[in-house]
Amino acid sequence: SSLPLGSGLKKSPFVSLAASTVHSTAGTQRRSRRRKSITIAYEAGQGDGAEQGTSEPQKPCWEPRHWRQQLERIREMRRKRDAPVDEMGVDKCYDSSAPPQVMRYQVLLSLMLSSQTKDQVTSAAMLRLRQHGLTVDSILQMDDATLGQIIYPVGFWRNKVKYIKQTTAILKQKYGGDIPRTVEELVQLPGVGPKMAHLAMTIAWDSVSGIAVDTHVHRITNRLKWVKKETKYPEETRIALEEWLPRDLWREINWLLVGFGQQTCLPVNPRCSNCLNQDICPAAKRC
Repeated sequence: SSLPLGSGLKKSPFVSLAASTVHSTAGTQRRSRRRKSITIAYEAGQGDGAEQGTSEPQKPCWEPRHWRQQLERIREMRRKRDAPVDEMGVDKCYDSSAPPQVMRYQVLLSLMLSSQTKDQVTSAAMLRLRQHGLTVDSILQMDDATLGQIIYPVGFWRNKVKYIKQTTAILKQKYGGDIPRTVEELVQLPGVGPKMAHLAMTIAWDSVSGIAVDTHVHRITNRLKWVKKETKYPEETRIALEEWLPRDLWREINWLLVGFGQQTCLPVNPRCSNCLNQDICPAAKRC
């Protein structure tokens, strides 16, 4: 079901609260410039016939073997929608009765809390925050100790208290209490990485700016050889996937692979014997 027209938020299953990409700082100006130029090209091309980012992507010069069959089988395994991401994802964490601006803020905060934190823990922390009245003004008025007590035990909660306060102050001063409408601006906020930014664009603004790659998507796409050569970091994986994966699948892929990674393609001891892709997965353990 969708929120009122014009709110920018829609209920969507294709979201997660999986661990965030930790974006680097020093010595990455060249990479940052390249990433931003890619992001801007995508956003500028959405629905306006711009030269870059046309609605019909060009036929890729490379694509993985068996990827369509693998995708269909993963969809079948995810058909029940009973993974933690389905029950406690970002689309379940914000107050759907709040004004659109407040909902967008809550989406961003839930994404910030989700870094290196299980969905169950993030969901519980968001519920506690909402019980205290989760708005830009309420967070700015709250002292650090109280905020820390409310969000504990999310991962790196002390750093997140600092990031939440800094980001909220910026939103109040620069954006009138709302969140930015572009990936470029979102990743400039303290504690907000590329994965969070792309998910915020999808959930808060209903705009697919790129593929949200977390640890699950990064791990699984490397196992399936959906990247031309092995990637070391989620941002590398995002760029590699966007070179060939049809754009109409970008919204779905995060939700699909996160749940698959939570239930079947686990980080350690993946359940290959239960996987429908066992015969065509390059990384499968075949007994």
